[in-house]
Amino acid sequence: MALNHFLILYNLREGKLVHLDEFGNNARKATDAYAALEQEYRDRPDHEDYEIVLVGADSLDTLRITHSRYFEEEREPMPFA
Repeated sequence: MALNHFLILYNLREGKLVHLDEFGNNARKATDAYAALEQEYRDRPDHEDYEIVLVGADSLDTLRITHSRYFEEEREPMPFA
């Protein structure tokens, strides 16, 4: 079974998934997109509110199970000091 690469942008403050990209088994394209997104958000004043992750799974269904916190519809926002 092939490994698919998924790029997730998650807003920690709001507790919601902002963006999800699937790259199939194209690791190069996935890592390039990850690096570009990291660079884009690094310079934002609210960059600490976001989590950017690149993960592998055999399918989106598996990803929804293994990384379910990114897919919860109504999640309590993370408390910030």
